[in-house]
Amino acid sequence: MSTIEQHVAEYLRIRRALGFKLMDHELILRDLVGWLDGQDATVVTSELLLEWAQRTATPSPVRQRQRLTTARGFAEYLSAIDARTEVPSADLLPATYNRTAPYIYSTAEIAALMETARSLTPPLKAATYESLIGLVACTGIRFGEAAGLDRDDVNLAGASLLVRAGKNGRSRHVPVHATTVAALSAYAERRDRLCPRPRTPSFFVGISGGRLAQSSTQAVFATLRRLNGLDRSHHGRSPRVHDLRHTFVVRTMMAWYHDGVDVQARLPTLSTYLGHVDPKTTYWYQQAAPELMSLVARRLEERGEQR
Repeated sequence: MSTIEQHVAEYLRIRRALGFKLMDHELILRDLVGWLDGQDATVVTSELLLEWAQRTATPSPVRQRQRLTTARGFAEYLSAIDARTEVPSADLLPATYNRTAPYIYSTAEIAALMETARSLTPPLKAATYESLIGLVACTGIRFGEAAGLDRDDVNLAGASLLVRAGKNGRSRHVPVHATTVAALSAYAERRDRLCPRPRTPSFFVGISGGRLAQSSTQAVFATLRRLNGLDRSHHGRSPRVHDLRHTFVVRTMMAWYHDGVDVQARLPTLSTYLGHVDPKTTYWYQQAAPELMSLVARRLEERGEQR
């Protein structure tokens, strides 16, 4: 193992100890190590990092900037150990990432997805996916977070969920409505009847009694989407399961605007509820959905008329 590779391993270990998952970071940095070894480099310089960042199979400016940003974080760490290390400027490889506008599911579309899930076979698969889609739609938690819930994380008596596998390792409590509690209780009863000896403590289980895998959940959702005619292109892609989370956020904010509440004051609370690391992520929704944007504009006009 080269010296630089050793430093990368220690850098990743420290970051993970702080709660970061770094799956993509590890792949990027290991690619960097391989390339630096091929260059017989013993010192990390800005020139080397810039050349490496631009040598990618995906020549998009955004991807190149992502690679350089990841390498820059490692270079900052390494510079404290080896003073010869150069940290590239944050202004190198400028690129603007435009997030794709979310697909906002209608209430009827969500109901149709759940109804179609109810017809899946075997019955355990039907019960699991109907409940999983319903939970994501009515709470806005990430699909992976829902699949990662253990039985002890679902407090039916206290009407709350403990999301342990949140983004960047952050945990949070998510309160749920009484109707959601009733639906989860019904699922748990049916799950235990259909799968009395599960292989995992997971709250949602697959047909073999194990935890749901991301690949299988994506495949099942793709089937449900197709059966409901939702494969139409939306900004170059089909509606995703993650758009259920987007739908929850947009619908929540729209309800606040319709009720006349101070949305700006409530956004930090919503950001915490969603597990957003940066509140700016929550504010993005105000311009992500045209219908929501019109409500924002209307609120601004009303304030202008009152002055």
